[in-house]
Amino acid sequence: MAVYDLEEQEQIDNLKAWWQQHGNLITWTVSALAVAVVAWQGWNWYQGQQAAQASALFGALQQAMVKEDTQRVRTIAGELTEKFGSTAYAPMGTLMAAKVSFESGDAKTARAQLAWVAAHGKDELRDVAHLRLAGVMLDEQAYDEALKELAHKPGPALAAAYAELKGDVLVAQGKQDEARAAYKEALEAQEKDSKDGTGEAGRSPVSQLLHQKLDALGGAA
Repeated sequence: MAVYDLEEQEQIDNLKAWWQQHGNLITWTVSALAVAVVAWQGWNWYQGQQAAQASALFGALQQAMVKEDTQRVRTIAGELTEKFGSTAYAPMGTLMAAKVSFESGDAKTARAQLAWVAAHGKDELRDVAHLRLAGVMLDEQAYDEALKELAHKPGPALAAAYAELKGDVLVAQGKQDEARAAYKEALEAQEKDSKDGTGEAGRSPVSQLLHQKLDALGGAA
């Protein structure tokens, strides 16, 4: 029994020595993990609050659009980008606000709003922002700037629209050969997208328009 007691005491002494050497590290590690868990929970709560507030603002923006309250739309869009820019509602709302700004004749604000979405939006929203921004620049005869926006590579859904608008810009610049190539690229993308299960491409209104633009350039496909 005495031998057992001695062995047990030795184990206790070893445990004490080990704790003296590593105890502080373990304590700090556990504390850090606890802080991380609390921080993560707090961040999730904060994100939830942000999303809820942004959703309410987005709803208010939609109502302002229905009422055709341009100033209110602009104000809400600014608040979305300034306070809730990390939420999905900000780029959606700002893209909608840009349409209102442009239609009301405020191209400068529309450009700024579209540029924000192009920089902060994701996926198709970003692609749409670049496309619309290029369209505004075409209207303003800022052709080189428009082409820079169209250099952004979009997803397949907007490939034809990008190529068509690029053709429009090149026509405006008097670059007919390059415009013809862009329209053919757009037509190819459009017909590829509209093919049915049999592999036959139908003549959609967009395809018909592209054929007309090519005919006008003397380059029917």
